[in-house]
Amino acid sequence: MINILMTGAGAPGAPGIIKCLKQEGSLNLFLCDSNPDAVGRFLHDGVFKVVPKANDVDFIKVIKQICSENNISVIMPLVTLELFVFAKYKAELEEIGIKVLVSDEKALNIANNKAYLYEFLNAKGVDFIPSFLKVNTYDEFNKSIKELDYPSVPVCFKPSVSNGSRGFRIINSTVNEFDLLFNYKPDNTYILLEKIQDILRENKFPELIVSEYLPGEEYSVDCIANNGKPVLIIPRLRRKMLGGISTAGEIIMNQELIVYSKEIIEKIGLHGNIGIQFKRAASGQFKLLEINPRVQGTIVSILGAGVNMPLIAVKQELGLRIEEAELNVKWGTNFIRYWDEVFY
Repeated sequence: MINILMTGAGAPGAPGIIKCLKQEGSLNLFLCDSNPDAVGRFLHDGVFKVVPKANDVDFIKVIKQICSENNISVIMPLVTLELFVFAKYKAELEEIGIKVLVSDEKALNIANNKAYLYEFLNAKGVDFIPSFLKVNTYDEFNKSIKELDYPSVPVCFKPSVSNGSRGFRIINSTVNEFDLLFNYKPDNTYILLEKIQDILRENKFPELIVSEYLPGEEYSVDCIANNGKPVLIIPRLRRKMLGGISTAGEIIMNQELIVYSKEIIEKIGLHGNIGIQFKRAASGQFKLLEINPRVQGTIVSILGAGVNMPLIAVKQELGLRIEEAELNVKWGTNFIRYWDEVFY
């Protein structure tokens, strides 16, 4: 049996990833989370441990103890903040026989900071980066939206470092408050220029990226990389989203996005399960939104297309044989996700 520790058992994507890993009978799954009531605890019959949060000084100590007591071979982190801790201690963990599905610190620093990411890829000659400007002050913000031709076209902004849709908003001069109130759900991402100006004027805010708004369809590309070498790349169209999480979509062989994703993996040197998001610009070209340098929550949708990407990444990490049939994608597979419950 291969013992694997999956962190972030309460993450939105945890149930689907647990489903993927439970497909393999030779895997013995151990789970942990800082929340004692994390949903993953109730979705398998194995060991569940409560651990400190990633920024706690005892986090890695507790993780090491769990690994030692349970003969863990591989750690699969689901929490973004944990990635940097695991990258820092990756070599130390490998010395005691524990593999970690995480990129190195240099690659993480590039992938997890959108401003750094865009600047890095621009310097490498990549041509699918949206027009953008970094801003740190209120005056810089106002200047940037004008440089991006607002109000003639919509613009958007987001923190350089953030997860999900946190801090993302679209400024569109054609949207009015009455329309926002009565015709949009409360979680819509539109904001009036005057409102965001009031917020930024009165508060200290993190570095932002102000960029061109990409109005077209959005894709999330699930990847497996081996120290900067692309191994498997599967794009999926995000037909419907809720809170930044895909709830419906289709697995599509989009060669443009496959080529772009390969280039990103190679230039940054990414490793393990990686998620890359793209959206079509008004020009018709797909442009990069962001990178999730970890296993993505909706990766379970790829299982429906015949490929178990979390399992393949584990096998790769352990040097186990991966059969050709495991890489055959049923292109055109559609998926719908829905709420489910556990009772305890």
